[in-house]
Amino acid sequence: MEVISLSVDNDSTPGLPPVLLTSGPLWLISTSPKRRLVKLIMTRGLWICTFSLAVSVGSALLLPISILSNEILLCYPNSYYVKWLNSSLIQGLWNHVFLFSNLSLFILLPFAYLFTESEGFTGYRKGLMARVYETFIVLCLLAVVVLGMTYIISALIDKEQSNIHTLLNLWSYYLPFLYSCVSFIGVLMLLLCTPLGFVRLFGVVGQFLVKPQFLRDLDEEFFVARLEEDSVRRRLHHATATGRSYVSPAPMCPLPISPGCDDDVTDNTPDGLMTLQNGALQSGLGERLYEIQLRRKVLDKQRHTSSLQRNLVYPVAMLLLCALTAITVLMVLQNTLELLIGIKALPLSTRQFSLGISSLSKLGPVGAALEIVLIFYLAATSSVGLYTLPFLSKMRPRTKMTPLTHIIANCGLVLILSSALPLLSRILGITNFDLLGDFGRIEWLGNFRIVLLYNLVFATTATLCLANKFTATVRRELYARYDDRPTHGICIF
Repeated sequence: MEVISLSVDNDSTPGLPPVLLTSGPLWLISTSPKRRLVKLIMTRGLWICTFSLAVSVGSALLLPISILSNEILLCYPNSYYVKWLNSSLIQGLWNHVFLFSNLSLFILLPFAYLFTESEGFTGYRKGLMARVYETFIVLCLLAVVVLGMTYIISALIDKEQSNIHTLLNLWSYYLPFLYSCVSFIGVLMLLLCTPLGFVRLFGVVGQFLVKPQFLRDLDEEFFVARLEEDSVRRRLHHATATGRSYVSPAPMCPLPISPGCDDDVTDNTPDGLMTLQNGALQSGLGERLYEIQLRRKVLDKQRHTSSLQRNLVYPVAMLLLCALTAITVLMVLQNTLELLIGIKALPLSTRQFSLGISSLSKLGPVGAALEIVLIFYLAATSSVGLYTLPFLSKMRPRTKMTPLTHIIANCGLVLILSSALPLLSRILGITNFDLLGDFGRIEWLGNFRIVLLYNLVFATTATLCLANKFTATVRRELYARYDDRPTHGICIF
């Protein structure tokens, strides 16, 4: 008797079906060898994804741990309990994270994706080893293609390095250059994600916190959700009984979005349930009923919260987000001016690292704590803004509805962003802590034009996104008043 996580027909192909990720071990009982093989492939893929996520967390925590270690050694220089905290430990941590980031990004995650999509070569017996052989060969061919493209790009950028000696110098030249290209892509993605995350985070916080009574009528939203739930439930019973649309003929316009939804935190896509029939109609109504029930429960819980939490926590959270965003933009502007004047050095690491010599901030431990908070804030905003991008919104993980291939792709995206987070913090001047190991030897960090242009674009886009967020309501109202103005009977004199 075997326990597996998916339900596959006996006559299905040996390739991986669109498996839905579950939040717990909801296994089905089966004795099919094909299902055991699929279960084994899924398990190995999830192990690789878990390892890559652990490396992503380590990459995001590199700068906070290093800054905190430096301040601890400054506060307790002669303490026996912190003798283990030294420069070699932090240097080794950066080197290991860099190594495992390359391993996960260039070997493990591609292997997991190819392994889940493999079926074995034609003519061989279908099984685990056939898939392993196919995955290994395809991965080797992919590595040859990537290394060839890397050699061409490096030859175009630096013609002096394009010779046979550098072609064979794989570990010390091409892998760092390849990671430099990937980190540059990650930094560009952060340039898009972070300003959008500044705006999106206000809506996310407003979704989980209860707004004051003068900003939101929870009782009215709760009764609207309950009436909508009763209406959808009656329509579902009618569709189950007749198998046809509950309106005949089906209307030409889609269902309107319920007024209880928050524009900042819900997707305002049109609902085409009124044009569906039979099983599609029942499935769509069932999903809609489930969403409405969840929203009604949340509203019921929120309207029973205390007045202190409702009138104090939400304004404090909004003010805190505004303060963190303003401090970040001001620090970027200060860093830009210092780069132009020549006070600030480029983020490329050129000197020997030593821990516990001097504080990294003029404010001492308070400034170091502020830097750590801002780094975590940038990580949160970039994570929130990642799935706001139009071409990545469909990749957002959903509970019990995420295929394994999407999980692998999301792990790759998170790994790229988290590996680029130390570079982002150093480029924007959030901290003065030098990038250690191979992170500090990325060549494009020494390009003055790239670093200066990045600071200018980041400050400009963040300011424009925030201005658009806080003035959108006023602009819509002014535009509506402008359209409603009288067009006749106007006399100037």
